[in-house]
Amino acid sequence: MASDDLVKRKNDHLDIVLDARRADAPTATGFADYRFAHCALPQLHLDDIDLSTRLFHKPLSAPFLISSMTGGAARAKTINRHLAEAAQHLGIALAIGSQRIALQSGNDHGLTRELRQVAPDIPLLGNIGAGQLREREGLDWARRAVEMIEADALIVHINPLQEAVQGGGDRDWRGVRQAIGALVKVLEVPVVVKEVGAGISPAIARALMEEGVSVIDVAGAGGTSWAAVEAERATSETQRKIAMAFAGWGIPTAQAIQTVRQALPDTPLIASGGIRDGVDAAKAIRLGADLVGQAAAVLHSATASSQAVIEHFETVIQQLRIACFCTGSLDLAALRQAPLIETGFNKTPGELMEEPHG
Repeated sequence: MASDDLVKRKNDHLDIVLDARRADAPTATGFADYRFAHCALPQLHLDDIDLSTRLFHKPLSAPFLISSMTGGAARAKTINRHLAEAAQHLGIALAIGSQRIALQSGNDHGLTRELRQVAPDIPLLGNIGAGQLREREGLDWARRAVEMIEADALIVHINPLQEAVQGGGDRDWRGVRQAIGALVKVLEVPVVVKEVGAGISPAIARALMEEGVSVIDVAGAGGTSWAAVEAERATSETQRKIAMAFAGWGIPTAQAIQTVRQALPDTPLIASGGIRDGVDAAKAIRLGADLVGQAAAVLHSATASSQAVIEHFETVIQQLRIACFCTGSLDLAALRQAPLIETGFNKTPGELMEEPHG
């Protein structure tokens, strides 16, 4: 695909995602099906709650990742700088958007070591599409993606649905698993694999771990629907109808977290896909996530300023802290044991009861 076409596509994506009415999935994340048992006597000081964790041996002040959201449009340079400044200030991780345009065109759009200079202390994750790994230059592109920002890890995003409904998208996915495995063998940093909003099943997660992948980002359904985004970009009514049929496709985020965690109890998991606030984040962690990612929810802030991003995440972090407080959880390990009630019309009152702890 020509560089100009790629840039236009990335600009289209930003414009559409910024208007949630055009991009949100009709599918629910599944978090509304759960609620915590309220602890009315937490026996804690709110300010003593410890939200710290680690990623790739680097400390994080809270279990958040600013997920990939930009990919090479000129304005991405400003967005990425705002995100990097905010992530450094907050002590949380940052994953940049696809580096494909920068790798193929030579126009870096700010994706250089300067980004690392802005955020020297946090985990910084590069990003490449799985489809690019199958190309002759794929492994070289992957290495360069890491080098150009001094990344701590490389995300490989897998998006077969988006490619299938996108005009000019990658149709041939034969050999992608093997390409990921080949990358793991030669790359000097860990490889993270994420979906982009349709979720990862336990079977696929196992296959990825067999290839040596270090971290799985389930990126489930319930947030941005990339099928809906591509429907907005469609150049014909037929193409739009094809894409819109899949607007609600995917594994809801809550289900993806829970089933992958059950299948892979020791695998580091990132939960993204429609995480709207700190209560959703708390539920994601309780269901099995180690880290929680947000992208579309912070995009408006990212276009404004680094301070706006900081204020967004300070709100979400405080929400998570209060969720810990009201479940009697002193830290994230305790939150993972907090009583979580699965609600539903077919459950009796007795089945909904759980003893609060604290």
